[in-house]
Amino acid sequence: MKPFTYERATSVADALRRSVAASGEGERAAYLAGGTNLIDHLRLGIRETDRLIDVSHLDLTEVSELDGGGVRVGALARNSDVAAHPLVRAAFPLVSAAMLAGASGQLRSMATMGGNLLQRTRCVYFQDASTPCNKREPGSGCSAIEGFGTYNALIGASPSCVAVHPSDLCVALAALDVTVVTEGPLGERRLDFADLHRLPGDRPEVDTTLERGELITALEIHGPGFARHSRYRKLRERESYAFATVSVAAALDVREGRVDDVRIGLGGVAHKPWRAHRAEDALRGGPATDEAYAAAVEAELEQARPGEDNRYKVIQLRRVVPAVLRELAEHAPSGSRA
Repeated sequence: MKPFTYERATSVADALRRSVAASGEGERAAYLAGGTNLIDHLRLGIRETDRLIDVSHLDLTEVSELDGGGVRVGALARNSDVAAHPLVRAAFPLVSAAMLAGASGQLRSMATMGGNLLQRTRCVYFQDASTPCNKREPGSGCSAIEGFGTYNALIGASPSCVAVHPSDLCVALAALDVTVVTEGPLGERRLDFADLHRLPGDRPEVDTTLERGELITALEIHGPGFARHSRYRKLRERESYAFATVSVAAALDVREGRVDDVRIGLGGVAHKPWRAHRAEDALRGGPATDEAYAAAVEAELEQARPGEDNRYKVIQLRRVVPAVLRELAEHAPSGSRA
């Protein structure tokens, strides 16, 4: 591990000041919250920093109700606490379920909401420093394209990178209306969750659209209201402590046998948490039937480019997405079904 300095920030403004000072001195700075991702990467030597700024003690842990029924979550709120919070469980059960499906109980008690958003998109080669990886070392090549491709992306990949985003929480957030609140050298910024993560293109080493030194301070989850009726389903190779091969977060509003509105987020398919807009558009206004669900999946998969090793993900999506939608329709709240 490369030597670095450790500093503890006393406020958001102090954290930003320390980050700006590091940049001015030509140093690389990193914020430390729960550390469940960052510390691993420092130990493995796949990330280096000159200055580690500890923000874990800042007052950014509150979970509160927003006007209109949404929920504001501080960026340093622990995943386990948010998953168990009554406001989140009532308004956004898919968020709670997604967090409980991720990692282990010990990690969930350390990991933070903001840190979860910033997990590095990666494949099995990213953490193997003996192999070429454009995310780890830009321009070195992508080992996964010709190598072990079981977990490769189906959608939005590029010749530079075929890795998928690992977060369960982010799949649920992709299906909702979420604002990411940040503080940076130029002040507060508010961006749609869909604009936080980016596809690899020719710069796969850049996972997000955050500016240098920008710190996530909160998430505002606004809805939609029918997200009270939602599910998260994760397929994986073992029951616990495993990333999804594919996952689906869905909320469904069925009225008189037809889909009034729907939200679908997909995991394990792309370099960023994937909002299934094509599937949603195919479903809205149509019948809530198995045939319609299957057709919606095919509409989304028109853009998929599977290889031999990851073609099984297409089969999984064709099964799990209709199954979740069917379950939601069959257990719709009283009065919303024909």
